[in-house]
Amino acid sequence: MTLSSIANPDLAILYDNQPRWNLPDHRRRGFHNFHTTARYAMSLRAPRSLPLRKQIDWTIGDRPDVARFLAMPHFSAFVVVRDQRILYERYAPDFGPDRPHPIMSITKTTLNLMLGRAVADGLVNLDDQVRKYIPEIGTGYAEATIKAVADMNIANDFTEDYTNADTTARRRDSIGLRLPPEGQKEETDRSFICGITGGDLTNHTGHALYKSTNSDVLGWIIERASGRALRDWLIEIVEAAGLEGCFHITCDREGVPLVGGGACLSARDLARYGLLFARKGEGIDGRRVGDAAFIEDTRRN
Repeated sequence: MTLSSIANPDLAILYDNQPRWNLPDHRRRGFHNFHTTARYAMSLRAPRSLPLRKQIDWTIGDRPDVARFLAMPHFSAFVVVRDQRILYERYAPDFGPDRPHPIMSITKTTLNLMLGRAVADGLVNLDDQVRKYIPEIGTGYAEATIKAVADMNIANDFTEDYTNADTTARRRDSIGLRLPPEGQKEETDRSFICGITGGDLTNHTGHALYKSTNSDVLGWIIERASGRALRDWLIEIVEAAGLEGCFHITCDREGVPLVGGGACLSARDLARYGLLFARKGEGIDGRRVGDAAFIEDTRRN
């Protein structure tokens, strides 16, 4: 006897080329549980955490711009931290200080720390073409310089326009946030990236061409150049930040972390992570990540 099955209801495509978890009636629950929504994920946790103490400045909540933000229907959490002091925090009734939330493309900032370190150590040259590090990559990235990729300054056939139901980004089944079409084999994310095509990669538009796959290409380059798995790089960042809760990150079916937008963590831990940049890479207990000059150059740019 063969037992029948149905497509996972949360991940099956319903309409507008979207899975159920990302449709209006389900999106808030999907985002509040994003770390369990994805088919594949890993969790990292620091052995020692940065202690935070409350020293509330109630005038922050009285500011009209802050009050307007806190009243928005999609509000979940708001934390203001300076040094090791929580100056203000608020949470929605269905959320809280220990709940992880996806930080989406803020995840890309991990690449500043990783790429900055790789450049400072002479492992990566920003003027090199991508194919030097990933010779098997497709025409959408092969001839582009690493700097152009990092600056979102290349043109290829991948599109990320979420107002368009048919944008390439919504058909990226390889990251485990939706099921592939019936009968189609699920591919790995790097095979998906290798399939991106392009001709003249020069950006002639005069504005940035935002593509999350650029960031995942950078992660692949860092892994190749350093000989170290992205997981190891991320562990160093989590431990330097002194995160108290888990750093969850979406992966593909081979376990490759989605550094272009897959991380989830609590608001307080996001603040701890942000403090790494305020301190230009200085972490807890003498740990250091990234490169101070690279962080400062990025800020100026």
